Amino acid sequence: MTSARECVKIKGMKKEYLEGGRVLNAHGVRGLLKAEAWCDSPKVLAAQKRIFFAEKDGTMKECKVTRGSVAAAFVLLGIEGIETREDAIALKNTVFYLKREDIPVPEGAYLIQDLIGLPMIDIDSGRVYGQVADITEVPRGQMYTVKTERGDVLFPAVKEFVKQIRPDEGIYIRPIPGFFEDEV
Repeated sequence: MTSARECVKIKGMKKEYLEGGRVLNAHGVRGLLKAEAWCDSPKVLAAQKRIFFAEKDGTMKECKVTRGSVAAAFVLLGIEGIETREDAIALKNTVFYLKREDIPVPEGAYLIQDLIGLPMIDIDSGRVYGQVADITEVPRGQMYTVKTERGDVLFPAVKEFVKQIRPDEGIYIRPIPGFFEDEV
């Protein structure tokens, strides 16, 4: 059995830039971008004052957002310097980034990026079941995909089971008896 202390990986410096979404297409003829938001809500992306594009040399190019609005499940973005439909189409399928400091995070909430890779630890015994490999949105909340020695296990991210989250240490849980013993 691995203890929490043996498995804990201090995350170190968190990523400064996080994937914010993807340009889907141009909207209209004046350079608006139709974007897919990878945030909790399209409203978060629409409220941004700047976005960033990765350059070939790995640096980030800051672009001022001149307009942001939600249109159904998408976001329409006006970007300084992108004035024509052709300019916008040239960015089709491009992933853009948000600076961590620009993303509003309510008290008690965490960025998914900061939870991926954390150990899943039994709050009572200290047993480490595995590491969070992914977090998926489902109709009633979120599911953690936990990578264990015996394979991936889906674990519901609900307060009945998740007792404490420490982003620099781990996610402390109290699973029902037999939950991880029945791993496939």
